[in-house]
Amino acid sequence: IAVLVTYVATQIGFGSSWMNPFSVGIAQGIAGVDVFSGAGFRMVMWVVFTALGCGMTMFYAAKVKKTPEISVAYESDQYFRDQNEKTGIDEGHSFGIGHILVLVTLTVTVVWVIWGGYYMAEIATQFFIMGIVAGVIGVIFHLNNMKVNDIAVSFKDGAKDLIGAALVVAMAQGIMQVLGGSDPTTPTVINTIMYGISQALAGLSGAAAAVLMYVFQSVFNFFVVSGSGQAAITMPIMAPVGDLVGLTRQSTVLAFQLGDGLTNAIFPTSSTMLGFLAASKIPYS
Repeated sequence: IAVLVTYVATQIGFGSSWMNPFSVGIAQGIAGVDVFSGAGFRMVMWVVFTALGCGMTMFYAAKVKKTPEISVAYESDQYFRDQNEKTGIDEGHSFGIGHILVLVTLTVTVVWVIWGGYYMAEIATQFFIMGIVAGVIGVIFHLNNMKVNDIAVSFKDGAKDLIGAALVVAMAQGIMQVLGGSDPTTPTVINTIMYGISQALAGLSGAAAAVLMYVFQSVFNFFVVSGSGQAAITMPIMAPVGDLVGLTRQSTVLAFQLGDGLTNAIFPTSSTMLGFLAASKIPYS
């Protein structure tokens, strides 16, 4: 449920957005249409997809709350149940001013990151500072009987939980390098496949081409999970092919947008998804 609320929700927002600069903006720019045009349709699409995602999450959560054993992650969640039992979070533990200050620290850090528009190095620094501040609060208020040395121990344990996720992310990124990278001007396996698909679509009707473009973009996303990378490779070819079969360039962009965004919640080559699953200790299967 936590992965549905955090990761799947972001992919629905990414895949149906009307103002995503990394997919819609780049694709529309390459296709030669006004950037972020067609926003009205995409807003409706976002509402529909978000409502479906909320409904699915609430339906699943209600079933699991009633019968926890039917959860697909019941066995792997034993780790977190053990952690809760050890720290006393589930029962008999008062929620006091120290806990509130830790949550305020987290909130301030997230607002700081969003407000500043920072990238990885700066974000890592901000979260490192947040960890130190939260640790100091824990020591001052004796949260879980925390002592000064426990700040370092907790940091080490947290890094231990995420190192597997970091390795998986690197391996997923490696698939793209094996296929030659995402440069649209370099002779690679990916670009050869792209050219062959464009030739096959050229003789189809507009409706059939639109559906097959969506299917192709979805499959292509297995190999190139970067939205901007996929746009750079596919749109220079797909936009003219759409013109040949009577398809508007907005429809071509939409086929790319949905094919690129929604399959990120399924494909094991999505390094972000694998990172979420690894941190949550949920097997991909």
